[in-house]
Amino acid sequence: MPGPIQAIERAAAVLRLLARGSGRLGLGEIAASLDLPKGTAHGILRTLHGVGFVEQDQSTGQYRLGAALLHLGTSYLDANELRSRSINWADTLAARSGEAVRIGTPLESSVLVVHHVFRPDDTPQTLDVGAMLPLHATALGKVLLAYDAELASVIQRGTLTSLTRRTIVRPAALARILADVRRTGWANETEECMPGEASIAAPIRAPGGLVVAAIGISGPVDRLCGATLTPKPALVRDVQDAARAVSRDLMTAG
Repeated sequence: MPGPIQAIERAAAVLRLLARGSGRLGLGEIAASLDLPKGTAHGILRTLHGVGFVEQDQSTGQYRLGAALLHLGTSYLDANELRSRSINWADTLAARSGEAVRIGTPLESSVLVVHHVFRPDDTPQTLDVGAMLPLHATALGKVLLAYDAELASVIQRGTLTSLTRRTIVRPAALARILADVRRTGWANETEECMPGEASIAAPIRAPGGLVVAAIGISGPVDRLCGATLTPKPALVRDVQDAARAVSRDLMTAG
Protein backbone atom coordinates (compact mmCIF):
# COMPACT_ATOMS: atom_id res chain seq x y z
CA MET A 1 0.00 0.00 0.00
CA PRO A 2 1.28 3.52 -0.78
CA GLY A 3 2.33 5.71 2.15
CA PRO A 4 0.87 9.03 3.29
CA ILE A 5 0.80 11.92 0.82
CA GLN A 6 2.73 14.82 2.36
CA ALA A 7 0.88 17.54 0.44
CA ILE A 8 -2.46 16.36 1.83
CA GLU A 9 -1.08 16.18 5.36
CA ARG A 10 0.22 19.72 5.06
CA ALA A 11 -3.09 20.97 3.70
CA ALA A 12 -4.89 19.36 6.64
CA ALA A 13 -2.46 21.06 9.03
CA VAL A 14 -3.22 24.45 7.44
CA LEU A 15 -6.95 23.86 7.91
CA ARG A 16 -6.52 22.85 11.55
CA LEU A 17 -4.42 25.96 12.16
CA LEU A 18 -7.10 28.21 10.66
CA ALA A 19 -9.71 26.52 12.85
CA ARG A 20 -8.00 27.93 15.96
CA GLY A 21 -8.59 31.29 17.61
CA SER A 22 -10.05 33.97 15.36
CA GLY A 23 -9.24 31.82 12.32
CA ARG A 24 -7.69 34.74 10.39
CA LEU A 25 -3.99 34.41 9.60
CA GLY A 26 -1.56 35.84 7.08
CA LEU A 27 0.72 33.83 4.82
CA GLY A 28 3.79 34.50 6.97
CA GLU A 29 2.04 33.45 10.16
CA ILE A 30 0.84 30.20 8.59
CA ALA A 31 4.27 29.38 7.18
CA ALA A 32 6.01 30.09 10.50
CA SER A 33 3.52 28.09 12.57
CA LEU A 34 3.92 25.00 10.37
CA ASP A 35 7.65 25.48 9.70
CA LEU A 36 7.05 25.65 5.95
CA PRO A 37 8.70 27.79 3.25
CA LYS A 38 6.43 30.67 2.26
CA GLY A 39 6.29 29.41 -1.30
CA THR A 40 5.07 25.99 -0.17
CA ALA A 41 2.48 27.50 2.18
CA HIS A 42 1.25 29.83 -0.59
CA GLY A 43 0.82 26.93 -3.00
CA ILE A 44 -1.24 24.99 -0.45
CA LEU A 45 -3.41 28.02 0.33
CA ARG A 46 -3.96 28.75 -3.37
CA THR A 47 -5.12 25.17 -3.93
CA LEU A 48 -7.42 25.20 -0.87
CA HIS A 49 -8.82 28.53 -2.03
CA GLY A 50 -9.54 27.06 -5.44
CA VAL A 51 -11.75 24.32 -3.97
CA GLY A 52 -13.47 26.66 -1.52
CA PHE A 53 -11.86 25.30 1.64
CA VAL A 54 -10.29 28.66 2.49
CA GLU A 55 -11.18 32.25 1.73
CA GLN A 56 -8.92 35.31 1.56
CA ASP A 57 -9.83 38.76 2.82
CA GLN A 58 -9.05 41.12 -0.06
CA SER A 59 -8.33 44.07 2.23
CA THR A 60 -5.97 42.36 4.70
CA GLY A 61 -4.73 39.38 2.68
CA GLN A 62 -5.48 37.10 5.63
CA TYR A 63 -6.93 33.62 5.21
CA ARG A 64 -9.86 31.95 6.97
CA LEU A 65 -11.82 28.73 6.60
CA GLY A 66 -14.12 28.69 3.59
CA ALA A 67 -17.82 27.95 3.47
CA ALA A 68 -17.32 24.69 1.56
CA LEU A 69 -15.21 23.27 4.37
CA LEU A 70 -17.51 24.45 7.14
CA HIS A 71 -20.25 22.25 5.71
CA LEU A 72 -18.05 19.20 6.23
CA GLY A 73 -17.83 19.74 9.99
CA THR A 74 -14.76 19.98 12.21
CA SER A 75 -12.58 17.55 14.10
CA TYR A 76 -9.87 17.75 16.76
CA LEU A 77 -7.20 15.64 18.38
CA ASP A 78 -8.74 14.11 21.50
CA ALA A 79 -6.66 14.45 24.67
CA ASN A 80 -7.23 10.77 25.44
CA GLU A 81 -5.63 9.77 22.15
CA LEU A 82 -2.70 12.09 22.85
CA ARG A 83 -2.16 10.47 26.25
CA SER A 84 -2.46 6.95 24.90
CA ARG A 85 0.08 7.63 22.15
CA SER A 86 2.56 9.33 24.47
CA ILE A 87 2.40 7.33 27.72
CA ASN A 88 5.26 4.93 26.96
CA TRP A 89 7.54 7.68 25.65
CA ALA A 90 6.77 9.92 28.63
CA ASP A 91 7.63 7.10 31.03
CA THR A 92 10.91 6.51 29.17
CA LEU A 93 11.77 10.21 29.29
CA ALA A 94 11.16 10.33 33.05
CA ALA A 95 13.38 7.29 33.56
CA ARG A 96 16.22 8.65 31.39
CA SER A 97 16.16 12.21 32.74
CA GLY A 98 15.27 11.44 36.35
CA GLU A 99 12.78 14.33 36.24
CA ALA A 100 9.03 14.86 36.11
CA VAL A 101 7.47 14.82 32.65
CA ARG A 102 4.44 16.84 31.55
CA ILE A 103 2.53 17.02 28.29
CA GLY A 104 0.52 20.18 27.69
CA THR A 105 -1.93 21.57 25.14
CA PRO A 106 -3.23 25.15 24.76
CA LEU A 107 -6.50 26.01 26.49
CA GLU A 108 -7.95 29.44 27.27
CA SER A 109 -4.61 31.26 26.94
CA SER A 110 -2.89 28.78 29.27
CA VAL A 111 -1.19 25.40 29.11
CA LEU A 112 -3.46 22.52 30.12
CA VAL A 113 -1.47 19.59 31.54
CA VAL A 114 -3.02 16.47 29.98
CA HIS A 115 -0.42 13.95 31.15
CA HIS A 116 2.08 13.92 34.03
CA VAL A 117 4.69 11.33 34.95
CA PHE A 118 6.16 11.65 38.43
CA ARG A 119 9.88 12.09 38.99
CA PRO A 120 11.23 8.54 39.52
CA ASP A 121 12.30 8.93 43.16
CA ASP A 122 10.64 8.67 46.56
CA THR A 123 10.02 12.38 47.18
CA PRO A 124 6.41 13.57 47.71
CA GLN A 125 4.79 14.80 44.49
CA THR A 126 1.38 16.10 43.40
CA LEU A 127 -0.37 15.00 40.22
CA ASP A 128 -0.63 17.97 37.85
CA VAL A 129 -3.08 16.56 35.28
CA GLY A 130 -5.69 19.26 34.73
CA ALA A 131 -3.45 22.04 36.00
CA MET A 132 -3.27 25.29 34.03
CA LEU A 133 0.22 26.75 33.56
CA PRO A 134 1.27 30.17 32.19
CA LEU A 135 2.19 30.15 28.52
CA HIS A 136 4.89 32.84 28.68
CA ALA A 137 6.75 31.50 31.73
CA THR A 138 7.01 27.76 31.01
CA ALA A 139 8.95 25.76 28.44
CA LEU A 140 5.75 23.95 27.45
CA GLY A 141 4.00 27.26 26.90
CA LYS A 142 6.82 28.77 24.87
CA VAL A 143 6.72 25.81 22.50
CA LEU A 144 2.97 26.18 22.01
CA LEU A 145 3.28 29.94 21.44
CA ALA A 146 6.17 29.56 19.00
CA TYR A 147 4.09 27.48 16.61
CA ASP A 148 0.74 29.26 17.00
CA ALA A 149 0.94 32.83 15.72
CA GLU A 150 -2.65 33.63 16.66
CA LEU A 151 -2.20 32.51 20.26
CA ALA A 152 1.14 34.33 20.53
CA SER A 153 -0.46 37.53 19.28
CA VAL A 154 -3.20 37.31 21.90
CA ILE A 155 -0.69 36.73 24.71
CA GLN A 156 1.62 39.53 23.60
CA ARG A 157 -1.24 42.02 23.39
CA GLY A 158 -2.14 41.30 27.02
CA THR A 159 -0.19 41.66 30.23
CA LEU A 160 2.68 39.23 30.77
CA THR A 161 2.39 38.55 34.48
CA SER A 162 5.61 38.60 36.49
CA LEU A 163 5.87 35.42 38.55
CA THR A 164 9.53 35.72 39.58
CA ARG A 165 12.29 38.25 39.02
CA ARG A 166 13.32 36.28 35.90
CA THR A 167 9.89 36.11 34.21
CA ILE A 168 9.84 37.54 30.67
CA VAL A 169 7.35 40.43 30.79
CA ARG A 170 8.26 42.42 27.65
CA PRO A 171 6.44 41.33 24.45
CA ALA A 172 9.47 42.13 22.27
CA ALA A 173 11.71 39.92 24.40
CA LEU A 174 9.18 37.09 24.28
CA ALA A 175 8.93 37.42 20.49
CA ARG A 176 12.71 36.99 20.18
CA ILE A 177 12.59 33.90 22.39
CA LEU A 178 9.79 32.37 20.31
CA ALA A 179 11.82 32.92 17.15
CA ASP A 180 14.70 31.04 18.79
CA VAL A 181 12.34 28.19 19.68
CA ARG A 182 11.29 27.85 16.05
CA ARG A 183 14.96 27.93 14.99
CA THR A 184 16.20 25.32 17.49
CA GLY A 185 13.08 23.16 17.88
CA TRP A 186 13.01 23.33 21.70
CA ALA A 187 12.32 25.76 24.55
CA ASN A 188 13.49 26.25 28.10
CA GLU A 189 12.96 28.47 31.12
CA THR A 190 15.05 28.96 34.23
CA GLU A 191 13.29 30.27 37.34
CA GLU A 192 10.75 32.17 35.21
CA CYS A 193 7.76 30.36 36.69
CA MET A 194 9.04 29.25 40.08
CA PRO A 195 12.27 30.08 41.98
CA GLY A 196 14.77 27.24 41.90
CA GLU A 197 12.96 25.36 39.10
CA ALA A 198 13.74 24.98 35.39
CA SER A 199 12.09 23.22 32.45
CA ILE A 200 12.83 22.05 28.90
CA ALA A 201 10.22 21.21 26.24
CA ALA A 202 9.82 20.29 22.56
CA PRO A 203 6.85 20.20 20.14
CA ILE A 204 4.58 17.25 19.43
CA ARG A 205 3.30 17.31 15.86
CA ALA A 206 0.27 15.70 14.24
CA PRO A 207 0.15 14.63 10.56
CA GLY A 208 1.03 17.56 8.32
CA GLY A 209 3.33 19.13 10.90
CA LEU A 210 0.76 20.94 13.03
CA VAL A 211 2.02 21.36 16.61
CA VAL A 212 -0.78 20.04 18.84
CA ALA A 213 1.05 19.71 22.16
CA ALA A 214 4.40 19.94 23.91
CA ILE A 215 6.29 17.47 26.07
CA GLY A 216 8.85 18.52 28.63
CA ILE A 217 10.71 17.89 31.85
CA SER A 218 10.92 20.10 34.93
CA GLY A 219 13.09 20.02 38.02
CA PRO A 220 15.67 21.87 40.12
CA VAL A 221 17.91 24.29 38.24
CA ASP A 222 21.10 22.56 39.37
CA ARG A 223 19.96 19.26 37.81
CA LEU A 224 18.63 20.62 34.50
CA CYS A 225 21.19 23.37 33.87
CA GLY A 226 24.94 23.76 33.74
CA ALA A 227 27.13 26.39 35.38
CA THR A 228 25.92 29.13 33.01
CA LEU A 229 22.25 28.27 33.70
CA THR A 230 21.83 26.86 30.19
CA PRO A 231 20.07 23.49 29.79
CA LYS A 232 22.27 20.43 29.72
CA PRO A 233 22.59 19.24 26.08
CA ALA A 234 21.93 15.59 26.98
CA LEU A 235 18.59 16.52 28.58
CA VAL A 236 17.63 18.64 25.57
CA ARG A 237 18.32 15.66 23.30
CA ASP A 238 16.26 13.36 25.53
CA VAL A 239 13.28 15.73 25.38
CA GLN A 240 13.54 16.18 21.62
CA ASP A 241 13.82 12.42 21.09
CA ALA A 242 10.66 11.87 23.15
CA ALA A 243 8.80 14.58 21.23
CA ARG A 244 9.77 13.06 17.89
CA ALA A 245 8.74 9.59 19.07
CA VAL A 246 5.28 10.76 20.16
CA SER A 247 4.91 12.68 16.90
CA ARG A 248 5.73 9.56 14.89
CA ASP A 249 3.08 7.60 16.77
CA LEU A 250 0.48 10.29 16.12
CA MET A 251 1.36 10.39 12.43
CA THR A 252 0.91 6.64 12.09
CA ALA A 253 -2.30 6.51 14.13
CA GLY A 254 -5.23 4.80 12.62
